[in-house]
Parts: sequence; structure tokens; C-alpha cells
Amino acid sequence: MMTNQLFTAALGIQSPWSVKEVNFDEAKKQLTIHVDFAAGTRFGYPGEPGMHPVYDSQIKRLRHLNFFQHECFLEVRVPRINLPDGKVRLVEPEWVGKLDGFTLLFEALILAMCREMPFAAVARLVGLSWHRVHAICARYVDLALDEADLSDVYEVAIDETSTCRGHNYLTLVADMEARRVIFVTPGKGSRTIAEFSQYLSDHQGNPYQIESVSIDMSPAFIKGVEKHLPLADITFDKFHIIAHASAAIDKMRSIEQKTDPDLKGLRWALLKDRSKLRTEQRNDLDALVAQFTSKRTARAWLYREQLRDIMQRKQIQVVSTMLSQWCTNVLRSKVEPMKEVARMIKNHFEGIVAWARTRQTNGFIEAINGLFQAAKRKARGYGRFSTMRTVLFLIAGKLDFTKINPHAL
Repeated sequence: MMTNQLFTAALGIQSPWSVKEVNFDEAKKQLTIHVDFAAGTRFGYPGEPGMHPVYDSQIKRLRHLNFFQHECFLEVRVPRINLPDGKVRLVEPEWVGKLDGFTLLFEALILAMCREMPFAAVARLVGLSWHRVHAICARYVDLALDEADLSDVYEVAIDETSTCRGHNYLTLVADMEARRVIFVTPGKGSRTIAEFSQYLSDHQGNPYQIESVSIDMSPAFIKGVEKHLPLADITFDKFHIIAHASAAIDKMRSIEQKTDPDLKGLRWALLKDRSKLRTEQRNDLDALVAQFTSKRTARAWLYREQLRDIMQRKQIQVVSTMLSQWCTNVLRSKVEPMKEVARMIKNHFEGIVAWARTRQTNGFIEAINGLFQAAKRKARGYGRFSTMRTVLFLIAGKLDFTKINPHAL
């Protein structure tokens, strides 16, 4: 009797529920706690006034937090009650989990672990299958997203990320103010923007409330934003622009290296930030740049650094003037790969200059992409979109699970 009372208190079980028996199977290393309700108890039911008599009952076996190193299960006698209209309904205790077979505390543990570890690792630690671990996380993500309120989202960043080898992508949308992922869909392009627009409408938002969108210079994204988020100002992310310039340097180096062996081994010195180079790499880079009059790769590097400096300016008129002059200078040069960047900038001039005003970048969403790619490598890949969606929201969705489970962090 004392043991039963102790476990009743330890589990936080309240009347009419109580622990009736505790069994330990030494061979299986399992603790089973039998929970019952008091005889003659009547139960309420949502939407039905009054308290109702028990019709019959059934036993539910629920996985709970381990007892020391041993697996712990609750075997609960759950009542079915007789409603006034003759219907029979099951009444579960408030500590039963959202997925059949678990308690809320156990599910909260799984959620906390899966935010830091791959599903397979968590499954091994708790003795469940990968599918059951994923099912718990997916259930909670779905429940949280069903209640999502996007009425206060005004600035978003949109980007795509690869899901596997080949041309398979998914599109992410992040709330820039809250720094959280709010939407994930398979594919990329204007269709995904249309889906996000509808998703906003379905979650207390409105496509017309979006004031600013940060995207790369994908024509499909531009078309989608203009059509489905019509009042949004488009900002082309500074980091994408610099990335195009870096690609032009690498392309120029590859071309010039065929006739100039001195350029071999300089790729990473040219692509990395100079301040992050080792002393030897920095010296090699400085020696190359000193030859800018004769080496087009050196001039390409200088053009990128000039572009980086321009994009750091905060006065929109200064950025506009300097960027226009930069394009003119590059187009007059013989650095062909960088001329492609200049033409791209001229074609998207307003959205690029808008950076000086909005300072809105995709840096946050790029960081999420990096976390996701790292998670994929740790888990040896995620093959299904539903799994990838669940992982992304666990990593970067900042979902509030406490409304679903008071024990969740």
C-alpha cells in the first residue's frame, strides 16, 4: 500500500486515479505501474454537460519515463462512459500523450532530444523504432502548425535548399522579425510563393500584409512575389550578390590559369575573406593583387572587394551612385565573368539598392539551410519530404509546444 501511494505521488496522479499495483520484471528490466480509477466514479465529456456513468473500460499500455535505467510502462484502466444520447465515449486521463501508447512526459522527452539529435540516435537510446520517434515529432509539429498565427508577419526571407542529389528542392519561408521558419513546401519557383500566400490566408494572415521580401535573383521567385505578395518590396540579398561575384573570380581564375601557372593553388585565397586567411595565403594573395594591371584574376578580386564595400554603405543614394559607377567600370573592363555580374546587377538594380534601406538578408535562412544539411549528413539523409519538414520545424520553427503539452520545452 505504501509503495502504491509513493508511486501515485511520484507520478502526480490525482483522484479519481491512483496506483493499484507495481510490478518489476527483472528479466525484461521493465517496471509496470497499474493505474485505476475509483469505483462509482462519474466522468465529464467535452461538449456534454454533467457527469456520466461508466459503461465499461479498457486497458491502455503507455510508455513513460524510465525508472532509473529500466523501461517504465503505465497500464491504465480507461473508462468508456454512457452519454445521455446513448453514445459511448472513451475518457482518457489528462496525462495521456498525443500519440497512442505514450504519456505526455515521455513525448516531451522525445521532442527535447530530437531537437538536438537524429531520430535514429534517439530511437536507440529510448528503445523505440525510428518510425515511432518520427511519428511523435511529426504529430506535435502538425498540431502546433494547425494553431499557427501569422497575423504579425510583415517581413520574410525566401530561399530554396536541396533535399537530395539531383534537382530536388524544397522552399523555406522565414519570419525575419521572429527569426523562425514559418512555411516549408516541396519544389521551388513561383508556385511555392502562391502556396505560401494561401498558407498566410489560412493562418490569420493576409498576402497584402507582407511589406518586404528578401530573395535571390531567381526569375521564378521574382514573378511569384510580384503576383502573390503584391505590396511587398523586393530586396535582393547582399550575400547572394557577393556570392555571384566570388563565382566570377573563380571562373576568371580557371580561364587565366590555363596560360598562367602562377595562379595554381590560389583558389581558396581568392574566395575566402582576406581577414580569415593564414599569413602565407595572405602574402600570396597580396602578391597577386599587386599585379592587377596584368592579371585579370587580380582585377576580378578587386572588383568584388569594391562591390563588398559598396554594399556596406547605408545611404541609399550613395549606394545607387557608387553601384552604377561600378557597373560602368566593370563593363568597360576585359574581365568577362565579372561583366556578367555587372549586367545582372543592372537588371535587378532597384532590388539590390533596396538593401541599403531594408538591410534585410537571407543570412538567417542560409544558416538554417546549413543546420539542415548537417542534420541530413548525421542522419545519413532524409528521404521523404514529410520527414524533412518535421526536422526543419524542430530545428528552426520555434514552435510553442507548451499549449499541446505542458511538459514540453
